[in-house]
Amino acid sequence: MARTMVSRALLVLCCLSPLVLFCSGYEITEPPLLEGPLQVPDRLLMGPGPSTPHPRILAAQGLPVLGHMHPPFLKVMDEIKTGLKYAFQTKNSMTLAVSGTGHAGMEATVANIVEPGDDVIVGCNGIWGERMTDLVERYGAKVHRMDTPPGTTFKAEQVVAALDAVPTAKILFLVHGESSTGTFQTTEGISEACKARGVLLFMDAVCTLGGVPLYMDAMGIDVIYSGSQKVLGVPPGTAPVSFSPAARAKMEARSTKVQSYYFDMDLVGTYWGVDGVKAAYHHTGMISNYYALREGLAILGEEGLVQTWDRHRSNAEILWRGLEDLGLKLFVKDPAERLVTVTTIEVPDGVDWLAVNTYIMNKYSLEIAGGLGPTVGKVWRVGIMGYNAQEEKVKLV
Repeated sequence: MARTMVSRALLVLCCLSPLVLFCSGYEITEPPLLEGPLQVPDRLLMGPGPSTPHPRILAAQGLPVLGHMHPPFLKVMDEIKTGLKYAFQTKNSMTLAVSGTGHAGMEATVANIVEPGDDVIVGCNGIWGERMTDLVERYGAKVHRMDTPPGTTFKAEQVVAALDAVPTAKILFLVHGESSTGTFQTTEGISEACKARGVLLFMDAVCTLGGVPLYMDAMGIDVIYSGSQKVLGVPPGTAPVSFSPAARAKMEARSTKVQSYYFDMDLVGTYWGVDGVKAAYHHTGMISNYYALREGLAILGEEGLVQTWDRHRSNAEILWRGLEDLGLKLFVKDPAERLVTVTTIEVPDGVDWLAVNTYIMNKYSLEIAGGLGPTVGKVWRVGIMGYNAQEEKVKLV
């Protein structure tokens, strides 16, 4: 009996401790790459994102971790909702931050407002329209492409023609700031056309939130998503989103279940206390990331939206003038269509764009980016966002 008990004890010990060599048959050693504390180079991120965070934001991420349902943490979430409503200039109750990058915001909005069989018009003038086309199709909708060449934006007449060509359309998607091409899309004349036809206006504001004039309610935008790592200067990990009453009405009238549990806004919204409901567990919120987002929004509020927009505009104009003085050409020809947060610069013939990027990184520890999607090999992309929208940093570029 005693021998049997000893045998059982040894078996349990073998199962619980892989370091017992006679059970495991091998020796476990520490991985050499993980010896010592983490060290990374200090770089100035002047590409299309992520941007260099404000020191206050980095400090906020180092605050003590709270439980994701603790009242002090839920208060942080409430402050984020208030800050996002200010940043988006909206009164929408369902305004919150999805746990994930900008792509998470992109998919969360699609998952909730798009149903199989929906007719969706997607404006394509860069990579983000292309990705939205792919995403909407994955959710079973029928995509109707509306194209304009990279470096240009959609005029109201073109949008009206597209809406008239698809009278069954339920959603029109446009990119507010196309970071792959450097264009800024106006909604003038477009939102009115959508409202007249009962079509939801759906926009990507990943690299415009906080950097260019954006009045969600006044501009007639029904669904919007963004990312924390651009103008807000918050490390990647939170994706601001907002849904208008019209968008929520479509969500409530769904005949099919939202295909993503993680992104189901009814469930996520309950965690965020939308409509004043008591917060209930859905997932573990990105605690330290939420701290950072709260701090980024606080900094935005302290400076003021209009002042922040003006700062980004003035620094972009300094960059544009400086580039033209050097004989370089801007990719977006119409100044009214240029995105102030991400500037695209034509790569001159015979110049190795990657060699230039590498030289700048090695000499100045400064990041700029090459093209993306339709502009690969054709442009450099310089980001002027958040903490980096300062004259001395622009002149360094």
